[in-house]
Amino acid sequence: MHRTYSMRASRAPTASQIQNPPPPPSSTKSGRLFGRGGIGGLGHALRRNAAGAFGPDLAKKLSQLVKMEKNVMRSLEMVAKERMEVAQQLSLWGEACDEDVSDVTDKLGVLLYEIGELEDQYVDRYDQYRVTMKSIRNIEASVQPSRDRKQKITDQIAQLKYKEPNSPRIVVLEQELVRAEAESLVAEAQLSNITREKIKAAYTYQFDALREHCEKVAIIAGYGKHLLELIDDTPVTPGETRPAYDGYEASKAIIQDCENSLTNWVTQNAAVSAKLSTRSRTLSQRRRNNIKARTEGGAGQGHDLSGQDAPLNDRDSWVPANQHKEVAEDYDVSEEEEDDDEDEEDDIDAPGSSLLDGESGHHQRGRNQEPVAA
Repeated sequence: MHRTYSMRASRAPTASQIQNPPPPPSSTKSGRLFGRGGIGGLGHALRRNAAGAFGPDLAKKLSQLVKMEKNVMRSLEMVAKERMEVAQQLSLWGEACDEDVSDVTDKLGVLLYEIGELEDQYVDRYDQYRVTMKSIRNIEASVQPSRDRKQKITDQIAQLKYKEPNSPRIVVLEQELVRAEAESLVAEAQLSNITREKIKAAYTYQFDALREHCEKVAIIAGYGKHLLELIDDTPVTPGETRPAYDGYEASKAIIQDCENSLTNWVTQNAAVSAKLSTRSRTLSQRRRNNIKARTEGGAGQGHDLSGQDAPLNDRDSWVPANQHKEVAEDYDVSEEEEDDDEDEEDDIDAPGSSLLDGESGHHQRGRNQEPVAA
């Protein structure tokens, strides 16, 4: 019977998935017209070069970063699919070889396909990082109008002071500038706070996903080397017959051990850990202590902005409301619409055909054999 080219016929949640539920599929996995080959590279170039061409100046650099990360995700997705195809081809090639080579290459194909699936899952978690960085970009775009409004009023005041130093409009504009500065001050503080919060969250997503992916790939690589030990590479003389292969049960057991290791892996049991030197640990702790001291020392304190917008006491300097209309129209800046980088890709991306057969996303194996018991 044919079986899916994977270690597990049924996908029960692993310990890591129970501890940290997987995110929804990446937004890059649908809606593509040119996903591979040279035209796919053209799509990459268009996204990268056009990323910062539109939208507020403040958000241009981060917009380009978000676009470049989409290119990275598209490349990772292509690598995952190509690896699955390579796994199938390895199994098909080994089918015509001697028994030991045939069995081992078949099982190696299973492991390689598993790496492809892990890479596909990594793309989904990588998208969490990218979406979080997009939220910073959106906040930057929303702050730009307040900056523009304050700058426009400042320029108008400077122009009037040069041309009409005694103009009553200067007083009105100065009052509006105070309000604009207060609004800008709030917006800039929000941007500063959100940027710090989101960048820590974004790269926590990325590094956690990268750590899990690399640890699991290392596990598979280790069991792959155990499989290779089942191949008898002792040289034979012409006409000599090799002993019959008796490693079928051993190869199945290795695959099952690998499956168990992947299923039971959790972050707390990671084999690789980053250990700081004494100097690094001391400096890092000093930095954390300084942040904590400032936080505790500044608790309950803040800047009172309630008095900065007080009206002028000299009522004679005000002009009638009907004369203010022209001034208000000069500096009114409408809020820009939020830039969504997905809109730029409508001309590039459209639904395309999948490289995998079947709706389940698992490639069917080329060999007729019983599945490995899980």
